[in-house]
Amino acid sequence: MIVAGLDLAKRSYSGLFRDAPDAIVRRAVERLKVYTDVLRRLRQDTAPVRSRMRSEGVTRLFELFATQLDEPYLREVEAQLEELTFPRGVLFGARLGRGAVGTGFQLKRPRSQGWLSRSLDRSGASFELADRDDDGIESLGRLRDQALAEVAVVLSQASDDIEVFLRQLRDELAVLTGAARLHAALTTKGEPACFPEVVEPADGTQGAEHAASAAPRLTARGLYDPALSLQLGERAVGNDLDADGALLVLITGANQGGKSPLLRGIGTAQLLLQAGCFVPAATFRGSLGGQVYTHFGREEDQELRRGKLEEELNRMRTIVERIQPGDLLLANESFAATNEREGSELARQVFRAHLDLGVRVVAVTHLYDLADSLHRTESSRGVFLRAQREEDGERTFRIEPGAPLPTSYGQALYRRIFGEEPATSNGLGRAPGDEGCDPQPQGGA
Repeated sequence: MIVAGLDLAKRSYSGLFRDAPDAIVRRAVERLKVYTDVLRRLRQDTAPVRSRMRSEGVTRLFELFATQLDEPYLREVEAQLEELTFPRGVLFGARLGRGAVGTGFQLKRPRSQGWLSRSLDRSGASFELADRDDDGIESLGRLRDQALAEVAVVLSQASDDIEVFLRQLRDELAVLTGAARLHAALTTKGEPACFPEVVEPADGTQGAEHAASAAPRLTARGLYDPALSLQLGERAVGNDLDADGALLVLITGANQGGKSPLLRGIGTAQLLLQAGCFVPAATFRGSLGGQVYTHFGREEDQELRRGKLEEELNRMRTIVERIQPGDLLLANESFAATNEREGSELARQVFRAHLDLGVRVVAVTHLYDLADSLHRTESSRGVFLRAQREEDGERTFRIEPGAPLPTSYGQALYRRIFGEEPATSNGLGRAPGDEGCDPQPQGGA
């Protein structure tokens, strides 16, 4: 209904001289007629369910429809709009100013134009223009535009204001409708969903240099990635998270161990919390924040205009130029396109700068140099998680607190897929006594 009304109003009259006051009035009147019909249907459709609403915002909105947009008011609006189509012509008054120039133009309601009233009215003079008096017609057109100029501004502003309201209502209803459908799809699968507990951020983080930034709250039980769940035949594995007061959440561990799904789950939950919707978790408690930014790996530029690392740095620069204290940065394997030493140093500088600014950073990385250094220097304002792996190499997809390890068990994946030990540079195969660990600090995604 709202979408159809906005689309119909968009196709309203424009005419050849769309910027002339006369054209603006015609276009605004047509749009307002459409919007009046949309508002009437909104009031009619919301009336049966108004008493069942529990949300304070929705209740106020429905009350507005019922009280301020009642039928007598809408009929009066429609009558006024019909008058503004000027079926009896445009009547206006003006005064002669300096140099016999018209001034003080004022639109008036036309009098009855019946033959009897015309024959009895001798109060004013009249004249008629010849059919080919183009100059006279043009002069009258200019006078008409002057009379309609103020009305055109008012009507255009009114139609724009209502359009903005309807567009915002359309977008918010789309979010709520999508959330309702997502909730139905997840609960049908048996996935948990809850309304989050919204709490205020804690006091400033530790250290005088960080005192200006509030520490965010984030605690969850059974948190999962809803997009992944919808792709799986079975339920997704949920994880617990205790990150109250932490500006940094760093996730490391086994390849294909569930690190990225947890990262996406945190970001999705924060967005849904800030939208006033349910979150994909058994329980969730968090604080409101600012914008959510993502820095995920992308496919390499097929046109070879820039390398992968350059592309990553350019995207990070865009984020740096916009991000503010209280925002959330989600980073998935950032700067992994170069070697470990350089990638670690790049990510270390970027992450620490964001933390010092008061930005919350949730990151997944396989760069051990980066993870180990942050674990040693940022433990006071960070939480460190690790994807778990069974002794036989099976992934549990459980993410639990743990210090970074100098491996992501890439050799175990190699053996599972190829059925043999990977050759090493010294020809010795895997490191003696190290089941599935890389001989050098390295790791995979």
